[in-house]
Amino acid sequence: MPSPEHDALLARLLERTSRTFALAIPLLPAPLDRSVTSAYLLFRIADTFEDATVLWRRERRLAALAELEGLLEEPRADRAAELAARWLDPAPTAHEGYLDLLRHAPEVIAELLAMPAAVREVMAGHTRRTARGMADFVRRSPERGEIELTDLAELKLYCYVVAGIVGEMLTDLFLLEIPPLAADGEGLRARASAFGEGLQLVNILKDSADDRREGRVFLPAGTDRAEVFALARRDLERATEYCRLLQGAGAPRGVTAFAASPVALARAALDRVEQHGPGARLTRPEVLALHAKVQAALVAGRPVLG
Repeated sequence: MPSPEHDALLARLLERTSRTFALAIPLLPAPLDRSVTSAYLLFRIADTFEDATVLWRRERRLAALAELEGLLEEPRADRAAELAARWLDPAPTAHEGYLDLLRHAPEVIAELLAMPAAVREVMAGHTRRTARGMADFVRRSPERGEIELTDLAELKLYCYVVAGIVGEMLTDLFLLEIPPLAADGEGLRARASAFGEGLQLVNILKDSADDRREGRVFLPAGTDRAEVFALARRDLERATEYCRLLQGAGAPRGVTAFAASPVALARAALDRVEQHGPGARLTRPEVLALHAKVQAALVAGRPVLG
């Protein structure tokens, strides 16, 4: 049985690595809140290695991603402790939250091992796929430098690797834990990757000016931005369908809110960036109003994201 101290550690790691997820995951009912927390932390470890362009050379990033993939193939807390020491010497980042996560990789793996076998395989299997896909992009990057995407097809594949797989993982967890969703499982799985990819594309469009200044080229040179906006809108429409399927299939209100709130924010953010350019953001009152609108629709039994 997990201790209160262990639970507090996981909550702290989540808060220090993603305020967004730290606010959203508590909407989920048990045991999904726990499995999604642990899954997020595993994906965040992979992200930390992919992003380590300043302090690690390409081969070190590739080695760490391969080590993580191997650890998830045969998870052991003692092996995680060995790898954590290696990953921190030298550290891949100066971000204290991510360093804290790496220090506590053994506890994250212990949490994975405490999950039911089917849940554990979903979490580990999808994180392995993401680590492998990230490694493919890192392998093609400069020795010291950020990933540079060359065309729209590469952009779509990158968004799938870093976010679409997350949507597939969440869907598999939802289907495992909420049996009534099985009747709509095919429809949910068909839209799962778009759910993640749409959110990622909006972030890329929103942050494109900052990314380019810092050497990250996620928007390929020569690509018509209108094409990227259109792709993001198509993905967000599929994501909207995904959320409505959850709601119509009888998902717990917290599960639908967990999925629908970021889609509502992404749709509004995409409109803002299209009107005002990269860097334009929603205000805090606008964010709170969108969250409230999703909750109000759920309470009233109206379709979310109307």
